[in-house]
Amino acid sequence: MIKTIKASFVECDARERILGLLDEGTFRELLGPMDEFESPHLEPQGIVPQSDDGVVVAKGRINNQPSLVISIESKFQGGGIGEVSGAKIAGALELALEECKRGAHIIPVLVFDTGGVRLQEANYGLLSIAEISAAIVALKHYVPVIGVVPGKVGAFGGMSITAGLCSAIIMTREGRLGLNGPEVIEQEAGIREFDSRNRPLIWGTIGGEQRTASGFADILVEDDIREMKDAVSSVMTGQAVGTARTDQIGQYESLLLSIDPTKPLSPEMVRSLWQQKNSTSSNKIGAPENGGKTSGRGQVWFDLLRGNAPEIGELASVQVADGVIGDKKVRFIAVVPDPHNKFPRARKGEFGLLEGWSVAKHVQEAIKEDQNGEKRAIIAIVDVPSQAYGYREELLGIHQACAAAVSAYASARLNGHPVVAFIPGKAISGAFLSHGMQANRLIALRDPGVNVHVMSKESAARITQRTLEELEAATKEVPAMAYDINSFEKLGALFSLVDHVEADHPGEEDRNTIYKEIEKAIEDVEKDQSKDLSTRLKTHLAASGRAASILVREKLREQWS
Repeated sequence: MIKTIKASFVECDARERILGLLDEGTFRELLGPMDEFESPHLEPQGIVPQSDDGVVVAKGRINNQPSLVISIESKFQGGGIGEVSGAKIAGALELALEECKRGAHIIPVLVFDTGGVRLQEANYGLLSIAEISAAIVALKHYVPVIGVVPGKVGAFGGMSITAGLCSAIIMTREGRLGLNGPEVIEQEAGIREFDSRNRPLIWGTIGGEQRTASGFADILVEDDIREMKDAVSSVMTGQAVGTARTDQIGQYESLLLSIDPTKPLSPEMVRSLWQQKNSTSSNKIGAPENGGKTSGRGQVWFDLLRGNAPEIGELASVQVADGVIGDKKVRFIAVVPDPHNKFPRARKGEFGLLEGWSVAKHVQEAIKEDQNGEKRAIIAIVDVPSQAYGYREELLGIHQACAAAVSAYASARLNGHPVVAFIPGKAISGAFLSHGMQANRLIALRDPGVNVHVMSKESAARITQRTLEELEAATKEVPAMAYDINSFEKLGALFSLVDHVEADHPGEEDRNTIYKEIEKAIEDVEKDQSKDLSTRLKTHLAASGRAASILVREKLREQWS
């Protein structure tokens, strides 16, 4: 009997790129098309799956250096990350990390050609990208992690954040790197903010030449595989690796502080300002313009949980306080609405440029202050409606601001700080990836106002070319597409889902309930002693809710050596 393999060797750009990067005769693919690991979630939605789910993973050598190359195929679902493809990337990076810990020196290279999360699998992709990010941060302690953005689609959505975590980024002029795609910005903020049909505007904002000139990428190459291989080799030998962008908090703060959002901002201005970044430095990201409190569950729960502990944050939209729960020192961090935010697109609680770098700073400060003593717990209070959508946000690298926050939370976890995310409200898209998803444990309220997803319903409908009614119907086939917290619970990532708590107007009894849940979570982290995110795949709900994620990792391990 002859089987029809849905992935084509001839038409797969991802596989051709890997073959070009690896030394001749060293290519060994893991979980390739013949293994037929395809998404189980697409056929129920009338979509033909692909036998490698759009990701090619191979071990080999680059200039005789042992390498792991992972390439995303843009021709399948726009390079979107679903459960299987995400598990292939995360699982392979996790195995490379194990080898590095044993003393080996295998260098990961990620070739990005992706629109981000595959919306037809939504929260599967969200969880996978968090795990990919966690692996990259851990790997950078041992080897450089190299990102390549060659063109076609580019690197968007949550995968742009993972690109921002890489030790170095190589781009072509045709490559694009941005958190929010032009169509999504237009949907969320209007055509006057960003015209998705204006190609010069798009490449002038997020194209490879602009990204390299403005400090968000390291090497600009022609769309030639030999040039790409030479550039990759230069990073491997340390020629193109400087201080990690995620650690350059002062420099990026200085850049943002020099911007006046009320005035026009051009790509040339950003390039010029970036060239001047080292001449000035800032220890403050900007003081709040108005000391008044704003509404929102994040602010309400921050005030309730911190009690009498003073606020120590410098930014009105990022609330920070050090307190105690039980006998454990904790640092509370919440992102909240600020109607006077310097950047208008982040005035309703969105996770924006200032918010990303500010969160990173306060988490990194806790790591540094506690390096020789008790590791305080970091409590992320999550009520974030989305990341900020806007032209300035993309031009000034909101993906990098988000990556800085991701790196900080992951670093805290790796340094022994229990990181707990408490979700009393919305946890949407890149905002949740940046503020909450790197936690050791996730706690949420069972409440209709608690939503987890990768995108607003309107934008998700536009990108998937569905009506809102069709989108709602699809969630019944694939729970990961749903927005409600009960559906998210089925994926097994939550430590606890708390009932009988007043979400909008909590009192002392509600506070004590959450204190107890946080104490349990911290105790569980310390007992488990695991510093990665693997516990999310070990819960009884994950056994069914993320069965494919677990199976992919098992098969990768079998084929690894």
